[in-house]
Amino acid sequence: MRSRSWVAWVFMAPTLIAMALIVFLPLVQAFVWTLTDIDRSNMGTRFKEASWTFTGLDNYVTALQDPDFQHAFVWTIVWTLVNVFFHFTLGLLLAVILNQKLRGRTGFRLMLLVPWAIPIYISAIGWSFIFNGEFGLLNNFTALFGIGRIAWYSEFPWYYVAPIIVNVWAGVPFMMVALLGGLQGIPQDQYEAARVDGASRWQSFWNITIPGLRSVSTMVILLGIIWTFNLFAVIFFTTRGGPAGKTNILVTFAYQVFNEGELALAATFGVIIFSILIVFSLFYRRLAPERA
Repeated sequence: MRSRSWVAWVFMAPTLIAMALIVFLPLVQAFVWTLTDIDRSNMGTRFKEASWTFTGLDNYVTALQDPDFQHAFVWTIVWTLVNVFFHFTLGLLLAVILNQKLRGRTGFRLMLLVPWAIPIYISAIGWSFIFNGEFGLLNNFTALFGIGRIAWYSEFPWYYVAPIIVNVWAGVPFMMVALLGGLQGIPQDQYEAARVDGASRWQSFWNITIPGLRSVSTMVILLGIIWTFNLFAVIFFTTRGGPAGKTNILVTFAYQVFNEGELALAATFGVIIFSILIVFSLFYRRLAPERA
């Protein structure tokens, strides 16, 4: 056992070293920055000595009292819940349909996987042209039916709706594939027994399909929440956080603050985001065995 364990650690070492350099070291540095007043003017260079000082937890107090941060936090929660809800429900609907014996099912599957195959930033850029208020394809199409043009990125509530549509389009295929795999793992004899007992399709769905998908659903919902909570590309390449920062989620807001040179405050936002996800993940995984 010791010999096998030693070999396993040798094979894992390159990955662990890479993670230490790419993930853990920057995370530690970011946490140290949150306890300082470091910014671009005092961080120091080859020609100028660093002049930042430790400030304790002042950055956390400032961050939590910032109205822009509070708005970004609320919108991030709404953004995450709405997107994951549509990801899961639409993904489940498509998975149930594709699990049936349909003509042309393979082609339909490939077509539905296209949004997943395209890099998310390419999708977001493409949709930004579709939603363009003046020259966008969507407004040009609706104008044919006499519908007025919509300023998707500057008019309420459309600047909230537009990025949700983009993310739902891009995220449903993952849920569909994962749930389709779960559906194919449910024994068919359970459905046959239910039909013999006179159960309707709806009763079979609620009493066989949903319980059979609990373990898969738990994992994909958790992953979906983490990915959506941190999804930078869709917001950045569509609304860019506008108008006036109203569509900023926490990660794009932290990026904006970083670009303004407030390194300590941006690092504080990053640590808060990381802490929220860790707490949620631990809480959700603790409940997961009871649901599975």
